[in-house]
Amino acid sequence: MSQSKHDLEAAFTMELSTAARKMRNLFDSRVRERGLTLARARVLVLLTQQRDWNQRELADALEIEHPSVVRLLDGLEKQGLIYRSAVESDRRAKRIELTDEAQAQVRELQEITRHMRSELLQRVDRQSLETALSVLQEVSQTVEATLADKDR
Repeated sequence: MSQSKHDLEAAFTMELSTAARKMRNLFDSRVRERGLTLARARVLVLLTQQRDWNQRELADALEIEHPSVVRLLDGLEKQGLIYRSAVESDRRAKRIELTDEAQAQVRELQEITRHMRSELLQRVDRQSLETALSVLQEVSQTVEATLADKDR
């Protein structure tokens, strides 16, 4: 007997959550020896993608609260991976920049990510991957639309 749509939806969302958690844990285990976590790695990668971030913009991009981003930045600063400087037009704002050491770390992170992606998806054929991507994009867009409706 085949599963009902409701059962399939439940299994899909549970598997999606489980896979995301397991991938975060795997990534964390691979970068831990460098003193990083997924959260810190995300900050470093974002900082390479755009210059002139301030703490508020970074918190918004990471979709986390300002105090959480401050703790992440404090840790990265102690590791010598970022430095913060005052913004001339707003003394309260801090501009965040990567150190040279962080640039090297980001290249390593990108290689770890590429290898992990390849490893995790090696048995998935192109058509299945395209279908899965389409489904995940649809789910993501629906979540965004639902959140936008809630905020109105």
